[in-house]
Amino acid sequence: MATGSGRGGRGPGSGGSVVVVTGAAGPLGRRVCELAAADPAVARVVALDRRPLSTMAVGIDRHQVELALADLKPLCEGADVVVHLAQADGPHPGAGGLTGSGIGDGELAHRVLDVASSVGASHVVLLSSATSYGAWANNPVPLTEDAPLRPNPGVAIASEKAELERAAADWREDHPGTTVTVLRPCITVAAEGNGWLARALSRASTVPVTEDEPPAQFLDVADLASAVDVARRMRLDGPRNVAPDGWISGETARQLAGGGPRVRLPERVAVRLAGWRWRWGMASTPPELLPYTVHPWVVANDRLRADGWEPTATNEEAYVASHQAGPWATMSPRRRQELALGATGVVLVGAVVGVVALVRRCVAS
Repeated sequence: MATGSGRGGRGPGSGGSVVVVTGAAGPLGRRVCELAAADPAVARVVALDRRPLSTMAVGIDRHQVELALADLKPLCEGADVVVHLAQADGPHPGAGGLTGSGIGDGELAHRVLDVASSVGASHVVLLSSATSYGAWANNPVPLTEDAPLRPNPGVAIASEKAELERAAADWREDHPGTTVTVLRPCITVAAEGNGWLARALSRASTVPVTEDEPPAQFLDVADLASAVDVARRMRLDGPRNVAPDGWISGETARQLAGGGPRVRLPERVAVRLAGWRWRWGMASTPPELLPYTVHPWVVANDRLRADGWEPTATNEEAYVASHQAGPWATMSPRRRQELALGATGVVLVGAVVGVVALVRRCVAS
């Protein structure tokens, strides 16, 4: 059952647009709602989320509702713009893959687009992901919006986002005169707490499989919110990558994380080890995500910049603001050297005992 709050002083009769935002309770959704509410051209903002919306700014029409089950049309009546930010849950250890715990992003997008049709919305903003490009050794650096979507097999988040984009293209074709913005952000981080993808990829990097770690990008959630706002106000049509200017090396990302010495494993062994840890609930990184720590998938932001959007935080600034420095980063250089030398010996002994058997099993299979 939907629950709501009183509407603000503005309403459809004031001549402004009505904006519906799904996934409004999170760090991104709250910012997007507040930016829309501050726009003089907007008459009313309708915030929808299955989570409590008590922290939403005064004057926003709030409804706690299950998007996958509820009748959304009455809540969206009169909407000119629908901003769909809600995403399916991340996977859980023991689930056997990136399946999530409920309705997928593609199916949820179909549902929201159907509602947009029923209320006569003329513009839709959909949140996709740069993961939909896939992480491959032959990816150009950086990827532009003209690159094909090639999600890695078994990575449901990437496949679901690709399905979301197919649904958007079909809806746009079936509704002449409408516009659809599809945003493809890189890893998005927030001081209030990071989503499961950012956490999972960060933890996956503790099991390295290559000498040269791929470049990385980190987008501040406030910059993503401003990108959504630009897309809404300018009614942009088509896909837009969202990322800071440039990227940082994998080594720089590891140093920002305060990472200590690590022993690299052969890729087959790393995949087996990640799968074992995932199945037994010892890690929050599904093994299917490992390609995203091995191959490049950074994106260019030129197209969105040409639309007037500008990032305010660099990759480094976004990462530091959203992560606590690890113990390694707070140690003196001398202490790091001592521990590195000691840890290398200890880890190698453990690796010989524990990993060699795993290597033999991998080779034999």
